[in-house]
Amino acid sequence: MKALLEKIAGLKILVVGDIILDHYIWGDASRISPEAPVPVVEVERDSYVAGGAANVALNLVAFGVKTELCGMTGNDDAGIMLRGLLLEHSVAYDDAFGVADIPTILKTRVFVRQQQLCRLDRERDPSAYSTALKTLTPDVLEKIREVDAVILSDYAKGVLTEDLIGELQENAAKHNVLLTYDPKPKRRLSIKNLDLITPNRAESLEMAGLELEPHEPYPAEEVCARIWEKHSPRHLIITLGGEGMLLSEEGKISKIIPTYAREVFDVSGAGDTVIAALTASMAAGATLEEAAHFANTVAGVVVAKLGTATASPEEILLYEAANE
Repeated sequence: MKALLEKIAGLKILVVGDIILDHYIWGDASRISPEAPVPVVEVERDSYVAGGAANVALNLVAFGVKTELCGMTGNDDAGIMLRGLLLEHSVAYDDAFGVADIPTILKTRVFVRQQQLCRLDRERDPSAYSTALKTLTPDVLEKIREVDAVILSDYAKGVLTEDLIGELQENAAKHNVLLTYDPKPKRRLSIKNLDLITPNRAESLEMAGLELEPHEPYPAEEVCARIWEKHSPRHLIITLGGEGMLLSEEGKISKIIPTYAREVFDVSGAGDTVIAALTASMAAGATLEEAAHFANTVAGVVVAKLGTATASPEEILLYEAANE
């Protein structure tokens, strides 16, 4: 894995998608409000981290990848803070993507004694973000010439549209650039022939058009066949939580890799970590199975941390050694 990490560190990857600022409020609650039957949270501290497509970018940087991010932020306090975080972590971000008349997408999570109490979202209708990006699409397409891979990080906030994905796909093929996609199936985008799609269990069922009754077993073969029929991805990897990763090609299951996670504190952003690790390793020449093993190892590091997080090469190598 050390040799793979060295190859990954020489890559340049472009991330396109929905950029989010994650705000965490940490506190304690020991009494109920007299105004309503809700806990009174005594705030101890606030923390802010880059989320959504920005978290994908931070995961790549943690591996040593030269990373650029394309997506919309507002020229508000949240946007200024988010762009500062990107600068702090050496993620390239063109200030042209900061737009005055849209709010930066902000998710606030309230944690009491390490347990999430609620989440507050601030955002605009998805059309606001897709419309804002339209005039900058030529700039995004031009960047493909200079990279080894493009990751599409979809959080259903509007940046990724069928038209944009089609143009990115055309340009990626022209320049022999790997194109991968972490989907949000509720948007029902009509896309085909991407190099890699990485839904989780729930997303894979939605992509396959299936609904399960409680305790009904996961129909892996049918899911893979249906996703192939609808989207024809070159590779499909479905993350199954504690059951690991399912690898599929041409609508058939090729392998299931068990999870490497020893402890799971928080799965927030785990999908970001997986798409970053899979894309980086495949762009570095790893096979699909080698890429899945790498992503599984990285995810094992990240889910043992609270909140959206990344894994350094040193942490990855230590974790791998502990699991041998």
